[in-house]
Amino acid sequence: MGHRKKSAPRHGSLAYLPRGRAKRTIGRIRFWPKVEEGPTMLGFMGYKAGMTHIIMIEDKPGSQNLGKEVSHPATILDVPPIIVFAIRTYIRNQNGLQTFTEAWMKHPPKDFDRALVLPEKFNIEESLKKIEDGLDKIAEVRLLVATQPRLAGVPKKKPDIMEIKVDGGSIKEQIEYSKSLLGKNVSVTDVFKEGRFVDVVAITKGKGFQGPVKRWGIKILPRKSRKTKRGVAAIGPWKPPRVLYTVPRAGQMGYHQRTEYNKRILKIGIDGKKVTPKGGFLNYGPVKGTYVIVDGSLPGPVKRLVRLRHPARPPKKVPESSPNITYISLESMQR
Repeated sequence: MGHRKKSAPRHGSLAYLPRGRAKRTIGRIRFWPKVEEGPTMLGFMGYKAGMTHIIMIEDKPGSQNLGKEVSHPATILDVPPIIVFAIRTYIRNQNGLQTFTEAWMKHPPKDFDRALVLPEKFNIEESLKKIEDGLDKIAEVRLLVATQPRLAGVPKKKPDIMEIKVDGGSIKEQIEYSKSLLGKNVSVTDVFKEGRFVDVVAITKGKGFQGPVKRWGIKILPRKSRKTKRGVAAIGPWKPPRVLYTVPRAGQMGYHQRTEYNKRILKIGIDGKKVTPKGGFLNYGPVKGTYVIVDGSLPGPVKRLVRLRHPARPPKKVPESSPNITYISLESMQR
C-alpha cells in the first residue's frame, strides 16, 4: 500500500473571529427577548466575587440522580441594588430604532459625575408629558441604570452605566412601570427569581498576546523540527498567495465578550456573610449585601461586571420549584 498522508481535525473554533480585544469592560447586549409576564426589566448586573461548591437535591426532570444529593460548582455574584436614573424611549423608522426622548431623575447621586456629564437643567415634567403625548409612536422603552460599587466589594467609586429594556404588557403599562422606578433603587429580587434560568454576558479573562499552541491548541512539533516547534509547520499553499484566516496564528487571547446561555440561579440572598468563605474570596474579600449563586462558572476574572438577561432560548424542561440547597462550602480559599 502507498503512503497515506496524515490528516487531523482542525484545531480551535473559527466561530468568534477575529479574536480582538473587547472595546469596553462591560458586556454589550445586542438582543432582548420577548416576555409574557410584565411589564418587567429584562436584565440586571453584579460583580463576580468568586466560586465555591454547593450540595443540592437534584431536581432536573429526567436526571438519573433525581431526588439525590449532588455536588455542583457555583459562582457567587455580588449584586448591590442599581439606580434607575433615566427613562429612554425609542421610535422605529426605516433606519431602525431612534431615540425619541429621555426623562432624567431630579437629583442624581454624588458619584454620577465620575461617569458622565450631568445635565444642568432638566425639565422632567416636560419630558414625561412628551412621552405621554407620543405613546402611539413609541416602539420600545428602556431604562438607563447605574451600579453602586461602594456597596459592593470592588475597589472603585465610578458607577457602571448601561441600558436595560422593559418588556411585557402594553407600551402604556411599560411607561407607567418605568415612571414608578425612576430615581429609585431596584433589587435583583425585583427582576429574577430563584430557580429561573438567565443568560450571562461578560468579558473573559485577558491573557495578552499568545502563541498558536496556547491560543489554538495546535500540536508541538517534534524536537528535530527545523526553524520552529511551537508553530504551524506549513502555513498554506502557494495559491492563493497569502496566509488564510483559518491558519492558527499568534495574537490576542482573552478579553473577549462572551454570552453563556441558560445559567440557573440557585439562590438569591440578602446577607453576604452566609456565602463568604473563611478569610473572604481570593482577590475580592467579603460579600457585604445581596448575592446571587449561579450554577457553574461565568466568564471573566473576579471583580468583573457580569450582566444577567432573561433567557433568549430557555430550556424546555425546567424544574418547577426553586432548588433545595443543603450545603454551601465556606472553607477557606487561602492555600
